[in-house]
Amino acid sequence: MSGFPFRPAKAVAHLRAADPALAAIIDAVGPFRMQLKVSRSLFGSLAEAIVYQQLSNKAAATIYGRVEALYPSATDGFTPRHILKTPDEHLRGCGLSRAKVLAVQDLARRVDSGELPTLEEAHAIADAELIERLVKVRGIGRWSAEMFLMFRLGRPDILPLDDYSLRKAYAKAFRKRALPSPKALEKAGEKWRPYRTVASWYLWRVLDQPTA
Repeated sequence: MSGFPFRPAKAVAHLRAADPALAAIIDAVGPFRMQLKVSRSLFGSLAEAIVYQQLSNKAAATIYGRVEALYPSATDGFTPRHILKTPDEHLRGCGLSRAKVLAVQDLARRVDSGELPTLEEAHAIADAELIERLVKVRGIGRWSAEMFLMFRLGRPDILPLDDYSLRKAYAKAFRKRALPSPKALEKAGEKWRPYRTVASWYLWRVLDQPTA
């Protein structure tokens, strides 16, 4: 089992047939090796996303570890109730900025009140509706929501139009002098439906390839 709610081999075959230029990229990159991140809960995933924003992985992991250490008895990870009962200064003491403290608290309130779905419920919600609900959380923009759908839920048809690396990869892959606008990238990606997540993964890998 791949963990994806679709068959990666079928997705790759579809992309090959739909776009010969992308087929050449697939040949250069090799097998589809995208891996889903393990999630214990929607809250845990989004709280981690908030902490990691605009930080190196090493710095973010240190801060996140300090937050987890505030709750030594929470063997399955801290919960919204933990966050809501924790004084601001304790969260700030872990290295969280004021903005991130407010974001994590807003997330905790929305999850605790049932405004946001559980991870299990999220699997049954359509992409557009789920993104619309997630971006209401302070500190969670469309990009963060799309990354959640792609790398936590394994949704097959997400094309993160505002992702700079993806636009840069598209320009490199298709030898464009300038980065495509989000609108231009959206138009180009129409042929990749319903597997734009897989197409995005292959394009990102282009940045790892040496320039011809």
